[in-house]
Amino acid sequence: MGDSLHQFLSLWTFDVFILANLVLAAGWYLWAVRRVRVLDQWNPWLTTCWLAGVALLGVVYLGPISAWSHTFFWAHMTQHLVVMMAVAPLLVLGAPVSLAFAASSALTRRRWALPILRSSAVRLLTNPIITWLLFAAVLVGVHFTSFYNWALENHDVDTFIEQPLYLVAAFLFYFPLIGSNLQPSRPSHGHRLLSLGLMMIPEAITGAVIYFAPVILYPVFDKARPFGLDPMGDQQLSGALMWALVMVVDSGWMMLAAVEWFASEERAGHRIDRQIADELAQETMRQ
Repeated sequence: MGDSLHQFLSLWTFDVFILANLVLAAGWYLWAVRRVRVLDQWNPWLTTCWLAGVALLGVVYLGPISAWSHTFFWAHMTQHLVVMMAVAPLLVLGAPVSLAFAASSALTRRRWALPILRSSAVRLLTNPIITWLLFAAVLVGVHFTSFYNWALENHDVDTFIEQPLYLVAAFLFYFPLIGSNLQPSRPSHGHRLLSLGLMMIPEAITGAVIYFAPVILYPVFDKARPFGLDPMGDQQLSGALMWALVMVVDSGWMMLAAVEWFASEERAGHRIDRQIADELAQETMRQ
């Protein structure tokens, strides 16, 4: 076990393109926060979420996990699960759209930001039904077509198509469901919880099919490896990760959505209480 771990940690990958984009994402956010804080306050928790998401991308795309992702199925699956289940929602919680709007000048907001936010394209891309279907289609379609093996055999396809596809689909899915980003309209809290819960279905199906498959699904992984599980055991571990782990992680995001719901109801209750108190005070003064 110790030798295997040492071998795993001894191999690293370094991609200048990915590193540059991560630095750019972190740098833009910190610049925007600094600009906003000159005029107003910005919650440090939002900054923490964004930077944590960027850091996790670095972990799965620049470290040992990335280096072994074309040797071990579980390493490749871990990349996708971290991006879909952790990175995307953390970036959403960072409220980048709200930050970009707040950091923009009044002229930019009036000429560009508001028209874009009110456009039919943005309404479509933030519709929770559309984003659910998109995320499910990417999840199921990529795993059960020849695309997956093609991406594994082609570095450019993996880097410029598959990786961004997972991140964008997951980001759009979580965007209307959690956090405080500006958008044309938000679904009800009940709808948000339902959407998060229903996403477990395609995730569980995908994981179960991979786990119970009697043959190796992806030829790239059907080869000798220097250590660790054999190809079938590796495939079963990967299916189990998607099947079981996503249930736990999705439950956590559902709990967050429920907390946001309760907080919203509490704020609404306080507003009603203040209105009643004001009406009673006015009535008393009239008497």
